[in-house]
Amino acid sequence: MSSVKKLAGQTLWYGIPTIARRFLGYILNMALPFIFAKPAVTADLTQVYAMIPFLNVIFTYGVETAYFRFSNDKDRAKLYNTLSLSILFTTILFTIALYFLKPAIANAADLGDHPEYIIYMLGILFFDTLSTLPFARLRQENRPKKYAFVQVAGIALNMFIVFLFLGVLPSYSHSHPNSFIGTFYNEKIGIGYYLIGGLCGSILTYLLLWKEWKEIHFDFDLKLWKEVMHYSYPLIIVGLGGMVNDMLSRLVYQHVVDLPKEEAKHQLGVFANLYRIAVMITIMIQAFRMAAEPFFFNQSKNEDAPKTYARIMKFFVLACCFMFLFIGLYLDVLKWIITLKSNAWGEGMNVVLLLAMGNIFLGIYYNLSIWYKLTNKNLYGAAITIGGAVITIAINVLLIPKFHYWGAAFATFICYLFMMITSYTLGQKYYPVPYAKKKLIAYIVLVSVIVLIHRTATHLYPHLWFSIITGTALLALFTYFVSRVERKELQKMPYIGRFIS
Repeated sequence: MSSVKKLAGQTLWYGIPTIARRFLGYILNMALPFIFAKPAVTADLTQVYAMIPFLNVIFTYGVETAYFRFSNDKDRAKLYNTLSLSILFTTILFTIALYFLKPAIANAADLGDHPEYIIYMLGILFFDTLSTLPFARLRQENRPKKYAFVQVAGIALNMFIVFLFLGVLPSYSHSHPNSFIGTFYNEKIGIGYYLIGGLCGSILTYLLLWKEWKEIHFDFDLKLWKEVMHYSYPLIIVGLGGMVNDMLSRLVYQHVVDLPKEEAKHQLGVFANLYRIAVMITIMIQAFRMAAEPFFFNQSKNEDAPKTYARIMKFFVLACCFMFLFIGLYLDVLKWIITLKSNAWGEGMNVVLLLAMGNIFLGIYYNLSIWYKLTNKNLYGAAITIGGAVITIAINVLLIPKFHYWGAAFATFICYLFMMITSYTLGQKYYPVPYAKKKLIAYIVLVSVIVLIHRTATHLYPHLWFSIITGTALLALFTYFVSRVERKELQKMPYIGRFIS
């Protein structure tokens, strides 16, 4: 149990800044319905932020995971120097190449009216990529305070710029057209300030990590680099496939849906907002991954490692179940909040449930994927991800034209379900872990039934206060149920155990 406590502590240390950063970013995203009445206005922004993760995989080419994998076996300083020099060279190279391809990228993404968005995007990619290894080093060396400060500082500056230029200065400049402060605001930039805020946040993040870059020496080990690249190149395929599964629906939505251009942009803006609600679950998943990846590698040499992984999976699934209940049982509250400015943002809210469950499957897959990283079978991970990508592409192309939001959500759900099942099956063959499979499936089915009952009841009696009361009661019942079933495990947990008799 001590290993679980250790991971819980590390997840807390790295989770708090990650959750703070993701939560602030989440607030930033969820502010869009309060700033813009028409979802179509945000469609171009959605396109840009759907491209960034794809390009980020190429820019970083798996060096973060590779750094954790080899830092226990190789000279850590030489490894850091080699990978840092590699990523510095390739980042400059990729950025220059994409700059010259700017017109083609803008036209392909239907951003011909705003080619400057591509410049902002490249700037964000450039500085975010150069921050990747310094962040990994802070995690590897257990330096959570600086990690937390840098993470939060970057997103805080991002938020400040966005809210200043999109929330404050527009009305101020109209009421004070001749003021000095108003001269800083350019109405033509519009939602482009969102990207400018992101760029400024990325630059600040990089500057705060300057000490980690300053310590790099020109000590490039070609043999070590080749060994690392041999390990990491399948992770590029895994990463690209993962981005296809995660981002493709938003990237292609307005291009495959059979609607006029403006209506397609409207639906893309709405769907992107629905996806933001669903990925509340990924805030917790991301926090967990920050601590789990180095932890899993460090634990791999222990005899009880498989049992530890199984126990961690159980607590992880329980946490996901609570997040799913929070989203599902308070969906009406979330809808009420995002429609305060315009009812247009509240379309298709039930799609969130399918997207949220799909993201739970993705979180479980991340836990399961440790088997191919520990056994150096990353090509299996690549194959699983490619399979998921094929499913995603096929279902999106076939179903979005007919079922719109539901088609895109169904693609996400089926893709991650496939990846989860396939990874579990192969993992048990090459690196068996005694997961409590039946219990975990039962928990997922139970929370799904609870949310279904709640949605049915609120459909028959559609009052917000009724939804809140019944949702809270059902959440309390599930909490009590879990406390009884997992009593022995929970009693061993720090802080929580004192409340379990």
